[in-house]
Amino acid sequence: MMGDPTHPRMILPAQLRAARALLDWTRDDLAEKSGVAAVTAIGFEHGRTDPKVSTLYKWRRALEAARRSPHGGRTRLAGS
Repeated sequence: MMGDPTHPRMILPAQLRAARALLDWTRDDLAEKSGVAAVTAIGFEHGRTDPKVSTLYKWRRALEAARRSPHGGRTRLAGS
């Protein structure tokens, strides 16, 4: 799966990192929102593991839900 960028539901390690950055989420935030342990995201983002399809779906659902929510990411105060 990790090597198949044509898979329609594919999320690549760099995409997961970028999505977390856009939402200002740590791996712990992703874990809380998706129900998948943070250590799983660490292994995936570093290219050491190939998670189950169900894990990829959980991450995708959490990220998409946050994107749709007006308060999905963290709110930063000016100057912080």
